[in-house]
Amino acid sequence: MGGELTKWLGVCVVMVLVLVLYSGYGVEAAPQVPCYFIFGDSLVDNGNNNGLNSLAKANYMPYGIDFSAGPTGRFSNGKTTVDVIAELLGFDRYIPPYATTRGQDILKGVNYASAAAGIRDETGQQLGARISMSGQVRNFNNTVSQVVGLLGNNQSAANYLSKCIYSVGMGSNDYLNNYFMPAYPTGRQYTPQQFAVVLSQQYSQQLRGLYNLGARKVAVIGVGQIGCSPNELAQNSPDGKTCVRRINDANQLFNDRLKSLVDDFNNNLPGAKFIYINAYGIFQEFIDNPSSYGFTVTNVGCCGVGRNNGQITCLPLQNPCQNRKQYIFWDAFHPTEAANLIVGRRSYSAESSSDAYPIDIRRLAQL
Repeated sequence: MGGELTKWLGVCVVMVLVLVLYSGYGVEAAPQVPCYFIFGDSLVDNGNNNGLNSLAKANYMPYGIDFSAGPTGRFSNGKTTVDVIAELLGFDRYIPPYATTRGQDILKGVNYASAAAGIRDETGQQLGARISMSGQVRNFNNTVSQVVGLLGNNQSAANYLSKCIYSVGMGSNDYLNNYFMPAYPTGRQYTPQQFAVVLSQQYSQQLRGLYNLGARKVAVIGVGQIGCSPNELAQNSPDGKTCVRRINDANQLFNDRLKSLVDDFNNNLPGAKFIYINAYGIFQEFIDNPSSYGFTVTNVGCCGVGRNNGQITCLPLQNPCQNRKQYIFWDAFHPTEAANLIVGRRSYSAESSSDAYPIDIRRLAQL
């Protein structure tokens, strides 16, 4: 009898150990922040334009050819930079688009980005409907009201939202689909220096609007090297390889003002923790030393039409290049997943002192 009891107890101990091991295996670490809110344009749109009357859509193949969910509205073959950042922050799913997110799901965060959108309301109007930065702030206001309802009162909502990460990447279309497009008057009204001032002033008001709604930990993503995109190379580069300097110089004037804006907010807004992500500088390394990152093609889109595959975006069901990890650009304007992985990782955890100012997203999450 004693032997059977000992044997039975041994079996029980083994079963308990197995249950403990399996239950521990199934437990996922909590995200580093409770939620992640995303504002931007086609670089990070993940479906908000799908239902709009717009030419700026990517909810068809070959977009999403390397993404687990297929075509979703992401302007890439796979993940965008914010998908990468969400993973690194510890979220077990990607942040969903505002257009389809309801109820408790908003508590993990919402993506408000809209392709063709800009800081200026008129930006991208030739492409049809889009949600400008001002419109995205208004949509966030709607979300905040819902968070108040879910959490019970304003103070609880404010405390919750103050712990979240916010990333904002705007300005590319204000140059690409406004200032440098002859159909718009801004290129004749302002010098590049003047436009950078006007644009950053309006942007400052919009970012302050996010702050007033409860955003505290905000990553402001700089404008990338638009002058190196296949579209601009096709239109304005004599050899189709040399980046268009006048466009990149104008982008840098705007980016320089963003760093000053970050300092101003941190010094003058109570509790503000704004940072600047130098996407321009990271892309500069891709262009200057592509082989270090596994890239062999820097000036041509993986799919598209015309010179450099830069005239328009990918056509529905078009066959893209096979060696997508070797391309910086997926289409005429947007990076491949391979490029987005690097930009996302370095935004989260800076590899160079110039990647983020004054700190990176990883450290921002810890504050």
